[in-house]
Amino acid sequence: MHFIRLIRPINLLVIILTMYGIRVFFIPYFSEDVLLKRSHPNEAIDYFLLVFSTVLIAAAGNIINDYFDVKADRINKPNKVIIGKYIKPRWAIVSHWILNFVAFSIACYLTWAYETFWYVFIHLLSINILWFYSMYFKRKFLIGNLFIAALTGLVPLLCGIHFLGLTTPFQSANFMSDFKEGANWISQLNLKIFFVVALAFFASCLNLVREIVKDMEDVEGDLLLKAKTIPIVLGTNKARWISLFGLLAIIGVSLPFLIEGYSVFNQTFIRVMGPSFIIYLLLIICCILLLNKPDRSRLKHIDLILKITMLIGCCMPFYWYFL
Repeated sequence: MHFIRLIRPINLLVIILTMYGIRVFFIPYFSEDVLLKRSHPNEAIDYFLLVFSTVLIAAAGNIINDYFDVKADRINKPNKVIIGKYIKPRWAIVSHWILNFVAFSIACYLTWAYETFWYVFIHLLSINILWFYSMYFKRKFLIGNLFIAALTGLVPLLCGIHFLGLTTPFQSANFMSDFKEGANWISQLNLKIFFVVALAFFASCLNLVREIVKDMEDVEGDLLLKAKTIPIVLGTNKARWISLFGLLAIIGVSLPFLIEGYSVFNQTFIRVMGPSFIIYLLLIICCILLLNKPDRSRLKHIDLILKITMLIGCCMPFYWYFL
């Protein structure tokens, strides 16, 4: 039970929903009888392995993050300290490396099966970033936040790379002759790739704001570690305004993309604005909470609302698919 709490199952659930949501997003634009089965007959199993390996790396990252943050967590969240209290530090390290080893082994298999170096590269990059982030960069001004935001964006990008790789054997004259609407299919696929990139960008921006909010919440413990987070260097008031304008920018920039994007795929206004309305409402609530200088309790509420917002965003492809 304590180990499950250590790996943060809710965060892992967000990753799983994101990756399978993107699968639901892509699959209708593939011919199930031809593309997936002819190119990679075990694609569904391979995709499960891709999701599983990504979750393992994230779980290992959560473990190593708590390992290096024990001193700060004793002040910031004393009731949630696990390493040193319920799990010995050496077992936390062993668990971290076992999870990463299994994930990297899966990446090696996927690299061999799909003849692309992307899987090994992204998995190895993620493992190293999470290690150095927890050990060093987390306590540096802005750079740690940017690393975590970038890793958030890597999740949908990795899925996009996977589905783009499925088309490789068919981008030839034979493929075009076999399908009368081949050019239209490729155009639709390119639109899918574009919106996955947009999703990665906005997910990164939203998580960047959430990381700043979390740093505001953890100032007391971070001071003990001599960290130089945004709230410590610039002050919590400036960090609050940065978070507020960040959320407003996400709302303002994403809305035209959302409406225009799904109009391309002939979605009705209700389909577009159903769950999106809830997301924007939650973001506006966060902005209102940030208008006045929030205490630690309110910051926890903002963090929770942002997490719920990301969870709803992950579920949106399923909503459109089954509607």
